[in-house]
Order: sequence, then C-alpha cells, then structure tokens
Amino acid sequence: MERDGIRVMVVDDHPMWREAVARDLSEAGFEVVATAGEGGKAIRVAPAARPTVAVVDLQLPDMQGVAVIRSLLATPEPPRILILSASGEHQDVLDAVKAGATGYLVKSATGAELIDAVCRVHEGDAVFTPGLAGLVLGEYRRMAAAPQQGGAEGDAPRLTERETEVLRLVAKGLSYKQIAARLTLSHRTVQNHVQNTLNKLQLHNRVELVRYAINQGLDH
Repeated sequence: MERDGIRVMVVDDHPMWREAVARDLSEAGFEVVATAGEGGKAIRVAPAARPTVAVVDLQLPDMQGVAVIRSLLATPEPPRILILSASGEHQDVLDAVKAGATGYLVKSATGAELIDAVCRVHEGDAVFTPGLAGLVLGEYRRMAAAPQQGGAEGDAPRLTERETEVLRLVAKGLSYKQIAARLTLSHRTVQNHVQNTLNKLQLHNRVELVRYAINQGLDH
C-alpha cells in the first residue's frame, strides 16, 4: 500500500517503546513528524506537525486517552487516530471508538500488523485487533437500538443507490478494501462514497455512520 503522504505522530509515555515504534514506522517508509510522551504535548505539537495518523497509547501520565483523542480531533487538521494499547479491555476499546478513534490494536500486534493498520487508518478504514471488531459492531447495534433524537425520518437526505449499497456493507462490518472488492470499485471510490454519505447525513465518523445504517435496517 502506498505510504507517501502518511505523516505519523507517536504518543506513548514509555520512551523505549515510543522510539522503537517511531523507528519501525520510519524504516517502513512513513514520515514520523512528532513523538510525545504526554497527551498535553501531543495536543500542543499536532497543529504544527500536521500528522495524518496519530498512534496513541491510552495510558498516559497527564490525561486520559479518551480526552487526548477528542482534543486531537478538535485540532484544525485532525489526524485519524490509531490506538496502540496494552489494554484489550472491552470498555477501553468502546470508549476509544466512541471518542473517535478509527482503529485499535493491542501492543502484542506484530510490526507488520502495525504498518498495515497505519496505512488503512490513514485511508479511513476501521482496523481492530482480531476479536475486537465483533465487539465494536455489537456495540453499534446496541447504540442503534437506543432511543434516537432528531428530526422526522422523512427529513433524511436522499442517498444514491450506490451510496446506499456502500452504506449497507459498512453496516455489516466490511472494511473499505472488502467493499471495494465486493462492488468491483477502487478503494478511493469507496472512500468518496462514504465521505459523501457522511456529508449528506451531517455525521462525523464511522461510529455515527454505522449507528445510522443499523438504525435504518441496512445491516440485514
């Protein structure tokens, strides 16, 4: 997968781990634009460093990981967030995804898995350590079953047939790559359909998009 233009920031409070991850990513062809051992520093340097992907540990000494995710996503050019954590606790995973993280790996992941995850997260794909994707999809379904607020259903924007088709596959938990293969489209075209759908529905991320799709019964 093409790595040009992928700018990475690594946020972890363990110096040896942080530098090892940064070195591995750099040697793999990514541009590592910043490292930080605290959430506060990551938030301060992000606007100038302009990472496209932030690899973030949840356990930081000065801030909760969820707060770091939300703060990074509030910067002028927000990066996509890949959590790389020692914790595989279900609540940690769900909290991170709800805060806006695009991917979640545990630190037992191999170097190849991390490199692949950074590429895919950069492209907007949701990436999870095996076993966690089903957990997140189950939470999407639970959230969709919760009472909804907002306007009448008839006010929903009209999606094209292709956008609806892509949305249906997103709701079923397929990755962008899998959707592209299923529909014989390019990865970029799938991304464009998803972004257009987000814009039309005035949603902000994949979590909200999947919740909407399941709520509309598109996962069947």
